[in-house]
Amino acid sequence: MVSTNLFLRIWNWCCRFRHRCGYGVHSPSDFFLITSVIYEKTPYYAFQILHYDREDMATWPHYREKTDCLLFRLVNYWQPNSILEIGTGSGIETRYMAEAKQAPLLTLDDKEKEQVTRFLASYRQVNYRTGDVLRLLDDALHGKECPQLVHIGHTPYYKEAFEQLLPRVTDRTCMIVGTPYATQAKKKWWKQVIADSRTGVTFDLYDIGIVFFDKKRVKEHRIVNFF
Repeated sequence: MVSTNLFLRIWNWCCRFRHRCGYGVHSPSDFFLITSVIYEKTPYYAFQILHYDREDMATWPHYREKTDCLLFRLVNYWQPNSILEIGTGSGIETRYMAEAKQAPLLTLDDKEKEQVTRFLASYRQVNYRTGDVLRLLDDALHGKECPQLVHIGHTPYYKEAFEQLLPRVTDRTCMIVGTPYATQAKKKWWKQVIADSRTGVTFDLYDIGIVFFDKKRVKEHRIVNFF
């Protein structure tokens, strides 16, 4: 499995080679996001602490460490007033985002995991709820705008969650879609998200997708070599 994944990453890196370092991107804001956030190399202090904590949660769904560090940087860059996560998984991604910004963070999962509860317990701003994810999401959104940063993470309800969120997004909403190429069905859906007239500028990093909704911007799609 490891060798297969390594081969796939090498293959995708070669396919995306010309999309590295922001080459061909003329928008100043998009160029900054790629070169100063996605490719940023700053060794934040929190990374060292979280690096050792990862081992305790490795049996639950999570991204590779490089992707988690990017989530931290995205939250740090976007400075959202609140964060919503659908699909907590191991809670590792939750902690990286919580370390980046002292903002209310609601994370929803279909099953409560005692180990995850303990893993997140030290973060007072994190609200970990479990049960019927879509019902919980509906309750959380009732009478409110969409949170400024949304992470659709380790959940089979990515499509349904996306549709629930869409009517409430604003031009300040940044949505992160985890593993858009995980299955053929999700890959097909991700391509639909990119083409959807309701979405704005999108970024494809393979590990994650990033969706913005600012309709004052020309709709464009950016492929980024993030391997």
